[in-house]
Amino acid sequence: MQVKYEKYYRDFEKHCNKVLKSTTVDIHESVRNKAHRVKELEADYISWFEYYFPHYAKSKSSWYHKKVAKLLTEKNEVYLIQRIFRSGAKSVHANMGVPLYLYYAKKDLGFMLLIGENADKAKKLLSDLQAELKHNKRLENDYGKRFKYGDWADGNFSTSDDTHFYSLGIGQSPRGVRDMEKRPDYISVDDVDTKKKSKNPKLTNELFQWLKEDLMGTFGSGKRRYVQSNNRFSKVSTIQLISEHFNKVREEYKQKGKKTKHHIIIAKAIMDNGKSGWEENYSLDYWNELRIDIGELAFQREYQDNPIEEGTVFKNEWIQYKQRLQLHQYDALMVYGDLSYSDIGDYKALLLVGRKDKEFHVLKSFVRKTTRANVASWLYDLYESWNLKKYNIKYKIEGNFAQGDIFIPDFDDEGKKRGYYIPVTPDKKAKANKVERIESMSPFFERGNVFFNAVEKETSDMINLVEQILAFEKGSKVNDDGPDCLQSAIDELNHMHFDIGKIRMKSRKEKIKERKNRF
Repeated sequence: MQVKYEKYYRDFEKHCNKVLKSTTVDIHESVRNKAHRVKELEADYISWFEYYFPHYAKSKSSWYHKKVAKLLTEKNEVYLIQRIFRSGAKSVHANMGVPLYLYYAKKDLGFMLLIGENADKAKKLLSDLQAELKHNKRLENDYGKRFKYGDWADGNFSTSDDTHFYSLGIGQSPRGVRDMEKRPDYISVDDVDTKKKSKNPKLTNELFQWLKEDLMGTFGSGKRRYVQSNNRFSKVSTIQLISEHFNKVREEYKQKGKKTKHHIIIAKAIMDNGKSGWEENYSLDYWNELRIDIGELAFQREYQDNPIEEGTVFKNEWIQYKQRLQLHQYDALMVYGDLSYSDIGDYKALLLVGRKDKEFHVLKSFVRKTTRANVASWLYDLYESWNLKKYNIKYKIEGNFAQGDIFIPDFDDEGKKRGYYIPVTPDKKAKANKVERIESMSPFFERGNVFFNAVEKETSDMINLVEQILAFEKGSKVNDDGPDCLQSAIDELNHMHFDIGKIRMKSRKEKIKERKNRF
């Protein structure tokens, strides 16, 4: 054993002992009962995994584990992206459970290639497979001894029936990776993105090209199973670029009427329906406590598939949430919209913001790539569901020159359908440079005067708004329709005249009665 792997080797030995102790068998089981049990287990991957790997299966598998396994075990050619939150057990299934199920139960694995962040980490991942092949007593009891020769520390080993397991670090040349006539038929790329790499767009793009061209090019002409697993903590990452590539390929397949082979599975710690992404293992209370412990920005990046990049103007600690007041308690209310000429391509932003003393509360947000007609429909739905007709609210849409006149008909068309009209007017006043305007809003955040509706915290619209605010900086290519809209709403509210109370007039008789000495 090489000196540099001494620690890895000690850890490997400990892991092997754990595998050995965890995989006890019933030595008195009859041959008939064993055959029946194995047949039943092989009929379902999850049952098979949980029986043979009790040292991993501490909790029941989640919906996405089942979906990943179904795709990889039922299709001979599949390209799969796993964008799963940290600690979601995405690697144990993609790197070990599924390939060993294909090997033992389905007899459908010939050559597995495992890619890690670097060569050493790839070999460490390979050691987990070797530990199971050599020391898992349940596998040995049901399938016999299979390990033949090689060692994970050398980056490859083989089984007695000539199935090969090989490892490489990302970027290493995979050209010529084969054993005689065999070429890889199962490739797993595991956690190859790092924060250091994400700061280097050129390097990230080079690695993406390596994955797409060099690595995928090692497949033979037969079975092709490709799975890449990572949480999407940054937009400058191979998982981001490969996802964009898959979406493009999927669209081209759709246009040609063909069934796609490319799949993206996304699992968040807290799903869009408000439930835990892995309910069998993590409660909502656990996630909410973790969210407090590590902060919102880190939680969004690592656990919510939302790679927010904090800019240089707005800081994450300035983002505050609280329960909104009753609408009648606000000094003033404003609905402001920042739409675009493009029907779908650009974001449309429409915000309901209230002011109370020095505070500005973002009560409801609409920040999406959609049509202007959908924006109008959303506003009318909000008007009805929140009974906004009871309140004195200004409705404005940014529109210099003729732009505002183009947008207003979309709202009037929706009003015509509903039989009433919301008084939306264009804001045609001249405005300063957009970047300077948005930057001018930052002191309100820094002083703690801006709050977002806590009830809306998990909605995609509020998340989009907060993400755009945090990512804003001069020269950034991130969409800024949300913060631009909010700045305009705050500016309007800041200059509105508030009703400070009506002056009560008293009659001459009332004044006389109030005097202590009326004579």
